[in-house]
Amino acid sequence: MARNVRVGLIQTSNPINDESIPVSEIQEAMFQKHLPFIEQAGEEGVQILGLQEIFNGPYFCPSQDKRWYAAAEAPDGPTVERLRPYCKKYDMAMVVPIYERAMAGVYYNSAVVLDADGSTVGLYRKNHIPQTSGFWEKYFFKPGNLGYPTFQTKYARVGVYICYDRHFPEGARLLGLNGAEIVFNPSATVAGLSQYLWELEQPAHAVANGYFMAASNRVGSEAPWGIGEFYGNSYICNPRGQFLSKASAAEFTDDPNTGERVFTAKGQDELIHADCDLDMIEEVRQVWQFYRDRRPDTYGDMVKQLP
Repeated sequence: MARNVRVGLIQTSNPINDESIPVSEIQEAMFQKHLPFIEQAGEEGVQILGLQEIFNGPYFCPSQDKRWYAAAEAPDGPTVERLRPYCKKYDMAMVVPIYERAMAGVYYNSAVVLDADGSTVGLYRKNHIPQTSGFWEKYFFKPGNLGYPTFQTKYARVGVYICYDRHFPEGARLLGLNGAEIVFNPSATVAGLSQYLWELEQPAHAVANGYFMAASNRVGSEAPWGIGEFYGNSYICNPRGQFLSKASAAEFTDDPNTGERVFTAKGQDELIHADCDLDMIEEVRQVWQFYRDRRPDTYGDMVKQLP
């Protein structure tokens, strides 16, 4: 019997771009904006739903403003507790990225994995933390310390890799070695150099490791930081690197007079989903024998620090 799993992703924009509003109110507005899409996912039979990076707030890392520490909460805090009933209602597992407070002054960029009964089956903490060009994440996040775990849900074993993590194939391989069948990559990434890589790296991870990838990105621009346009283009791809479903993406064109790229259309708030035949994993790995033929005995130099 085929193991078909309906995987869903939500991409949305931030409804409030006013820093004078309290952090808690901004979070609540973003949470409420997600609820209709979560309900839609459940009604359309999504079995594992992925939300975007720090889904219940703006991407505040272009700032270095400590007011955003107030957005952090425990993995079993109010946001996750409010989502458990939706998992139960729709028999739907969920990947819930949050700003995690581990203790006073120690915060992580994390994702809680909820099973279809609403119980917590795992926690992932983003391992690779950027600190460049308006992405000042080291001010807000400590690098993850939980490794590259995978989590058995009712429907599939899932792994999580958050945003900047996607540039590092080492962790993507470890997720495969740890049994991931579907890897979720919730992101907040803007148009620029990364846009070309967006459709290159993660399908490559899917191919190299023989699993499904579900990559989500927010949409719109966020004041007051103005670091660029979050271009959306969330997608789900299979172990052959083929796209099964894609969300809308921001559009750009080249100005004929200046040659500069000009923004012409926003990505849209939306839910996408795709039916993933997990039997394909076995089929693909029997053809592309990357796990059989890998040579860990020759890779020792990879774990040495550069001088």
